[in-house]
Amino acid sequence: MSAVNDAIAPHGGVLVNRILSPEQKQYWRDLAHELPRLRLDERAVSDLELIAIGGFSPLTGFMGQADYERVVTEMYLENGLPWSIPITLSVTAEVAAPLEIGQTVRLDNAAGEFLGILELREKYTYDKRQEARCVYRTEDDKHPGVKVVYQQGEVNLAGPIWLLERHPHPQFPNYCIDPADSRALFRAKGWRTIVGFQTRNPIHRAHEYIQKCALEIVDGLFLHPLVGATKEDDIPADVRMRCYEIMLEHYYPQDRVVLAINPAAMRYAGPREAIFHALVRKNYGCTHFIIGRDHAGVGDYYGTYDAQHIFDEFDPAALGIVPLKFEHAFYCTRTQSMATSKTSPSKPEERIHLSGTKVREMLRRGELPPPEFSRPEVAAELARAMRQPQLSAS
Repeated sequence: MSAVNDAIAPHGGVLVNRILSPEQKQYWRDLAHELPRLRLDERAVSDLELIAIGGFSPLTGFMGQADYERVVTEMYLENGLPWSIPITLSVTAEVAAPLEIGQTVRLDNAAGEFLGILELREKYTYDKRQEARCVYRTEDDKHPGVKVVYQQGEVNLAGPIWLLERHPHPQFPNYCIDPADSRALFRAKGWRTIVGFQTRNPIHRAHEYIQKCALEIVDGLFLHPLVGATKEDDIPADVRMRCYEIMLEHYYPQDRVVLAINPAAMRYAGPREAIFHALVRKNYGCTHFIIGRDHAGVGDYYGTYDAQHIFDEFDPAALGIVPLKFEHAFYCTRTQSMATSKTSPSKPEERIHLSGTKVREMLRRGELPPPEFSRPEVAAELARAMRQPQLSAS
């Protein structure tokens, strides 16, 4: 782990680095066939990577029972730091039974490739319904995050991890920027204030509006779309990234924006995930973070601005990153500009805004979203993508 001297300290004060040296990697490769092995799913692989590169600082591994229980019930780690989402490695009782505390466990991806190791310190059971109720505010298995919890194993394995092998993202190798690298990039640009933006959806005019409002008060914008596991009906990551590239080429000051991928998986935990997303961007070097309408929400499980209200439950100094709270933006036909209810005198019928579901329906019918909702180049890219069989069928 390494200390940093940046505009903002990582969560906990130290940027975690759990990537083995070449010599250490070779040592463990030589022992690979002697180690008990676990095969990780897509979310666990992304969690492993984010722990190792410091995106989840101060975590150095999958959570032990004390951290897990306090995070679930209170949104704090055992040491008192705010943390809102449990980061765990869950397996079935049958898989956990032969593993012994003190063992080093080999961690593979779905293809059986050796990615990392777990120093097994704890094995513990947990209450799935309590996790669902506390983290997701529902026990409904139709909620995609709750569904994952119910389907995963009943035993959590805990302990420090080390990363041996990391493959460049197959689709976005040029946008893989680790927290240490983003911090170095911000320093090189002379940025002292950086606002982060999270999305799992294609960029539209409302996103553009709140990003540019934020850019008025900070030095730089860190566009950090999530490309890990998402719901089946979410727009694929490659389409979303192409939309961002189009926007940056035509509509943004390129010297004030950095685009990079966030390899994390979506939890769809609404308010709790808003806190989590902010802390992760703090680790990447952001001083501010945009929280819009229904951040990380799904369906009707959360109130429109619950993800903003939850920040009021924490000491701002303990969080260490400033939330920028924006109301729902729309195109105002009266003023002929993007606005929110804070700035527009318009009536509801004078406001143009569309849900992601509505946009997908339009695109499947071959209709382009209006220019008041989406820039024409982005709408054309989405329409082209929606004509692809694998997307239009989802």
